[in-house]
Amino acid sequence: MLAGLLIGVVTAAAVALFFLPPAWFPPALSPEALLYDSQFRLNLLLLGPLFLLAQGLLVFILLRGRMPGARRSALVEGAAAAVVAGIFTVLGITGARAWSATPSAQPPEVIEVYAHQFAWNFRYPGPDGRFGKTDIALINDAALNPIGLDLRDANAADDVVASTLRVPAGRPVTLMLESRDVIHDFFVRELRLKQDIVPGMRIPYRFQANRPGTYEIACAELCGLGHSQMHSLLQVLSEADYQAWKASPRTAAR
Repeated sequence: MLAGLLIGVVTAAAVALFFLPPAWFPPALSPEALLYDSQFRLNLLLLGPLFLLAQGLLVFILLRGRMPGARRSALVEGAAAAVVAGIFTVLGITGARAWSATPSAQPPEVIEVYAHQFAWNFRYPGPDGRFGKTDIALINDAALNPIGLDLRDANAADDVVASTLRVPAGRPVTLMLESRDVIHDFFVRELRLKQDIVPGMRIPYRFQANRPGTYEIACAELCGLGHSQMHSLLQVLSEADYQAWKASPRTAAR
């Protein structure tokens, strides 16, 4: 009986969390985030009643105990399994469609994201639109070269490395995510983006931020003693402000 009461209390508390502030998501910043929100609501609509039904039956059985003469019903078990399988099939199909939604045909702004213990760095190509070479042997935080930029390469001379991520509003952006040491996780709540960054991999993520403002970037993967300090900012700028920032002197871009 005690176990049944405990499960009932935990279930009620879990349901209450969806209705007590600030339980819900912050306003979505991109069309991709709106798709993920729609998928989340569908998941909640289909799986929420199943969760309550399953927990309610569990509490009922624990409180009442096994009824004399109770028998298994293959028909009931099969029907329940079919319903659950059908729901997860629907969610799998709709989720895949949301994840693979056709991006804008407009060429994206490509920005490289470098994660390391315990900071973020963001690299932009110069006016030539080309990224310069990097070399892991050239990484030197003390010399303000956290990504190993090879300044002997002509294409690297005008690259900009910043500690704040700035993107243009209303235009597609592709982030190329890399880690130089351990697994990190690039997390921006308003984008609904939580992407692991694995050393040795170059992971793309495309989005379009439509609302100017400043938003927090956090590492959502425990990555060492300084994990809690691994924060940065995402600044969504108007097109004019973004172009003005890119045209500013290199030192002003940091």
